[in-house]
Amino acid sequence: MTRMRRWTTPHQRRRSRGEKHPVLDFLFSYYSHRPGHLERWQPGPGVVLEGASARRFLERKGYLETPDGVMLDPAGFTEGRAKTAEFVLRLLSATASRSPRLSCFGLHEWAMVYRESANEVRHSQLPLRLGSAGTDGVVESLEIRCGHFDAFRFFTEPARPLNSLRPAREDQVDFEQPGCLHANMDLFKWAYKLDPFVPAELVGDCFELAADIRELDMRASPYDLASFGYSPVRIETPEGRAAYARAQAGFARRAAPLREHLIAHCQRLLSELGKVPTTRGKQL
Repeated sequence: MTRMRRWTTPHQRRRSRGEKHPVLDFLFSYYSHRPGHLERWQPGPGVVLEGASARRFLERKGYLETPDGVMLDPAGFTEGRAKTAEFVLRLLSATASRSPRLSCFGLHEWAMVYRESANEVRHSQLPLRLGSAGTDGVVESLEIRCGHFDAFRFFTEPARPLNSLRPAREDQVDFEQPGCLHANMDLFKWAYKLDPFVPAELVGDCFELAADIRELDMRASPYDLASFGYSPVRIETPEGRAAYARAQAGFARRAAPLREHLIAHCQRLLSELGKVPTTRGKQL
């Protein structure tokens, strides 16, 4: 899709020059959806494409020709894809059932560099705004309450005991909540995990949300990103924490309809296979 080239084209140019971007590379490294696939339009299941141009889809894996036109082959929704859809449905339904919690202030990024030397931090090419000692002081002065396992697993060893929650991979459905920046970024992951059985527009909407959230995530981090044109959200101050919480609430509102759309889409896919989905999860 043309709108995705706003991110994919600069990323491909940077990659060809061997340049790293501490904010935007994450969208194509942590998330594994290829830029070329992100640019590619697809109708999703149950849509018949007519006309001569529809035959181009036969060059892709998973499409078939019918008397009415070209469409996704329903047989491509394998048992493995069904299991993925069942998990996504459980996770997103449980997340949607909870109230957003807006008091984490992005401290996960600070916990990832806690008591690390400057050359050991994840983005060692960037200076820390407050230096190592100042960064450690912020971590020690504020409560860390991170419930997202894929953020918590990158905490430094000294930072792990400071987290008031103990998220684990097997407890993911029980911990995720709709105020979490990473849970909302991950809507992109859950959309493309079911590719090509999710319409490209929905994948693109989730990617755009993830890109905007990633900017806040790193602006609120301990890194100095001035050389890349990003101003800091100074969560070490009361004003900065208030600004972060307002932005976090805005992203939670943006994510809610996308999450509901993905939930409904998974329900539809599973219903067509004759499965009865179940949801579970507990309120934190």
